[in-house]
Amino acid sequence: MNAYVTGLAGGVAVGYSPRPFSRIEAHIRSTVFDRPTLVLDTEVVAANYRALKAGLGRATVHYAVKANPEAAIIDTLIAEGSHFDAASKGEIALCLSRGAKPHEISFGNTIKRASDVAWAFENGIRLFAADAEEEIEKIAEHAPGTDVYIRLIVDATEADWPLSRKFGCARDKALALLGHAQRRGLNPVGFSFHVGSQTRRPEMWTATLDQVSAIWHEAADAGFALTLLNIGGGFPAFYGEEVTPATAYAAQVMELVRQRFGDVPHIMAEPGRGLVAEAGMIAAEVMLVSRKSDNDAHRWVYLDIGKFSGLAETIDEAIRYQFITDRDHEPAGPCVLAGPSCDSADVLYEKRPVQLPLGLKSGDRVIIRNCGAYTSSYSSVGFNGFPPLDVTVL
Repeated sequence: MNAYVTGLAGGVAVGYSPRPFSRIEAHIRSTVFDRPTLVLDTEVVAANYRALKAGLGRATVHYAVKANPEAAIIDTLIAEGSHFDAASKGEIALCLSRGAKPHEISFGNTIKRASDVAWAFENGIRLFAADAEEEIEKIAEHAPGTDVYIRLIVDATEADWPLSRKFGCARDKALALLGHAQRRGLNPVGFSFHVGSQTRRPEMWTATLDQVSAIWHEAADAGFALTLLNIGGGFPAFYGEEVTPATAYAAQVMELVRQRFGDVPHIMAEPGRGLVAEAGMIAAEVMLVSRKSDNDAHRWVYLDIGKFSGLAETIDEAIRYQFITDRDHEPAGPCVLAGPSCDSADVLYEKRPVQLPLGLKSGDRVIIRNCGAYTSSYSSVGFNGFPPLDVTVL
């Protein structure tokens, strides 16, 4: 994967040099698009899977379908031997329709409609997540006798995008939920957690694993024969800041797990971003360049894509995408990016403006790098009449 980054000094591009284009970039440069389009390369998805799996070793990879549910990605990962983490009836149906087996799919959302639990059970799904008594009741009634793992809340995360509020239960409820599942005839097999999306270095897992291992050993001491540890996602992609290569990253995480949990019979990992982010680029176009005042320190650059059409992860500037233009050899300066919609919230990187060429103008092509994750899946359906993000697969 191409890790080239254009550096900036005094607003002038430095380190700029011609470089071999990836298949995606070459396709974008040779194609005319009449709307924003995500271009995906499944060869990159396969390579990312192999690299991550090499480090994860005996852990089972369950691709987080929500990261990008494109059918060609599901097909590629099935061919590679991946399993799947599904968040809904729709995602389960997608995986089954592409040839995944029911035992290869976990229903990992802790918030499920009862009828969807029943549908999943009827279609062979036997592994479910829960983090509350009521959810366990739903599973016990509509998927009797199945395996269930309890999602834990974790804190002290160093991830760029922490995920420590909406899902999971606290330590003081964890064992009670295992017992409740057992009494209701379910098989409580273990725990899951999520260290936080875009956890850039493996050592950032340490505090979270310490928290979870304390609960794990407490459960074992209480007599629960746990067999499953779901370590979730968090495996990073390259957005301009250095990240540890996938194989070395995953191997170090697995060593941290071994040191704290010993020989767990079954370990699951649920990568999403780490598998697909670098497999996609978005072809976009400049709609307008302006200054609000002659005294403004920065320009406003309006693109034909914004928060509501694929770039939702720019919220709070948690994910900072990289941009390529045909003018990257020219002097650059700060700008605020914005989308095309008539919503005043559709503004990107206002707190920390990005550097783009000063000569940029309406009609210029912009390529947004490494955005194969959480773009097409976040794209709204026709807000302001703009169509959802188009997708092309190489």
